[in-house]
Amino acid sequence: MKRLTEQILAHAEKLPEGTPIAAKGLLHLGTRAGVDQALSRLTKRGQLFRAGQGIYFFPIKSRFGMRLPLVGKAIKALAKHRGETIVQHGAAAANALGLVTQMPLRSVYLTSGRSRNLKFGEEIVELRHAPSWQLVLANHPAGQVVRALAWLGPEEAEGAIKTLKRKIPARAFDEMAAVAHQLPDWLAEKITRAAIDV
Repeated sequence: MKRLTEQILAHAEKLPEGTPIAAKGLLHLGTRAGVDQALSRLTKRGQLFRAGQGIYFFPIKSRFGMRLPLVGKAIKALAKHRGETIVQHGAAAANALGLVTQMPLRSVYLTSGRSRNLKFGEEIVELRHAPSWQLVLANHPAGQVVRALAWLGPEEAEGAIKTLKRKIPARAFDEMAAVAHQLPDWLAEKITRAAIDV
């Protein structure tokens, strides 16, 4: 019979890139203590890497050697695995929408779960707990707009909306208007007015 470390590696190799590995998902292979020890051994050998407490990832083999999974894929898979909503921070959303040119220096995501940091090699990825209104329309373009406008604030939102009217479909404004009751008053007012004017 295969050793527990070999069984865990065989299981990990079958997973899509960026799928998180946690001890609870491996209890069919052994006891909790045994699985924890095996994960620790595999991490020390470099066959798995530990991104945070209880979260491991399998490195990707490429023709250039081993690499970490792409952060975006790993975050998306983690959200599904943990049943959390995890979305881009407003600064990254504003950059992606072309509202600002500066790139955020750190990778920050908003989450419905608890705040914590994950480590992908030298890169620290911050998961920051956010109020539910910042997570509305989570993976829709309209949700990205909500987070970008929230990050820009009341002073800059007006100009950003004018820019966005030329870039995004009118239905995105309708989607945002439909959830306006969940947003802060200043943001709800600007979005509903923009939806009427589209």
